[in-house]
Amino acid sequence: MTNKYNIAKMEIPVAGSFDVIVIGGGPAGCTAAASSAREGAKTLLIEATGTLGGMGTSGLIPAWCPFSDKQKIVYKGMGEKVFAAAKEGMAHVAKDATEWVPIDAERLKRVYDDLVKDSGAEVLFNTFFCGVEASDDGVVSGIVVANKSGLVAYKAKVYVDCSGDADLAAWAGADFEKGNDNGEMQPVTLCFILSNVDEYAYRHGPNLHPGNKNSPIYNIVLSGKYPHIKDTHLCSNIVGPGTVGFNAGHLWDIDNTDPKSVSNAMIEGRKLAMEFRDALAEHHPKAFANAHLVATAPLIGTRETRRIIGDYVLTVEDYDAKRTFPDEVCRNSYFIDVHTARRDIKEALKSFERFEKKCKRYGPGESHGIPYRCFTPKKLKNVLVAGRAISTDRLVQGSTRVMPVCLVMGEAAGMAACMAAKSKTCDVHKIDVKLLRKRLKEEGAYIE
Repeated sequence: MTNKYNIAKMEIPVAGSFDVIVIGGGPAGCTAAASSAREGAKTLLIEATGTLGGMGTSGLIPAWCPFSDKQKIVYKGMGEKVFAAAKEGMAHVAKDATEWVPIDAERLKRVYDDLVKDSGAEVLFNTFFCGVEASDDGVVSGIVVANKSGLVAYKAKVYVDCSGDADLAAWAGADFEKGNDNGEMQPVTLCFILSNVDEYAYRHGPNLHPGNKNSPIYNIVLSGKYPHIKDTHLCSNIVGPGTVGFNAGHLWDIDNTDPKSVSNAMIEGRKLAMEFRDALAEHHPKAFANAHLVATAPLIGTRETRRIIGDYVLTVEDYDAKRTFPDEVCRNSYFIDVHTARRDIKEALKSFERFEKKCKRYGPGESHGIPYRCFTPKKLKNVLVAGRAISTDRLVQGSTRVMPVCLVMGEAAGMAACMAAKSKTCDVHKIDVKLLRKRLKEEGAYIE
């Protein structure tokens, strides 16, 4: 049996043509598609799962990273609208809350559905991006996807890669970096939900976060009884009545661009989630003795893979200087949050204190700009990238990878894509950035 198939002569039908195609329906992809369509572009959003929202929905992340700089909301425009809509109907969340606000994943799914559909964009669920046609001079002319129709092609004038892993950009020939100098990447996490939790005991018992030295996570790790719980990473939020969502535990040496690696992580992650349920029932019985593991996420929580090399690479020096750029299209105030490769249990017990010393946090009112040039891959003419794969160094990616900033990056990228699609050249490097910034401000964006 041959180990290769020759499918070069396969005829793949073109199922449609658009002004803008967005790959990936996470936070960046949703706002990119909605923004592009709002600006007048015929837009298609392609999503591999059956749900929009990425990590906040399919990933079951239990809380938003902060939306403010401790003085005002930084992630405005569509980002703020999504955030406000997601909070509505959550009785235990204050209307003016901006810091680590819990997420009702089912509600958020509907918020994203409405955002994208009301904009006029078309959505294809359960559709995997699996191929790209690009010329030597960096023009993408078409993509191939797989779904229940088989292999089909779509064409667009401009493409926005919001896949998280920069799949389209990388496959089309863009240069990228991946992980640290040794190729090692941040660990992943499979989030989960426990129900039938005693809310009073949870609220008034010990804070589970490792920032609390009396958190039961330290005794859990020290006990050695739960071999999958290798460190003290433990974040949790009440996401519904008697229901607590967890972003907890780490799985190392996982590469989200390697399906076998991700498959192994999903299996291990489900075991890890059950161990957390049992460990918390033992070490915090007042809250968790009768808890039920009701869900593990269908999507692994990936913190990093590829980072494109764009016209500008945002650096930690830019972050430290709280730099403003003439072409900035959004701002960011989240701290540099790089999860390390630490595995040793004794080291894990020291990790939080060391992490706090290592990470860089802004003071009230402080933020940095993200220039449009971070969205434009050097070698590609009609492709933009938004989300955690934009052009940054590794440390800054630990800050720009989270959902609030992805929302505002997506809105800017979608608007830029529409502008490029309306131009004669469709060149994303040559749009009128002053006009882009003007339109973003008109839509409520916070930029200097």
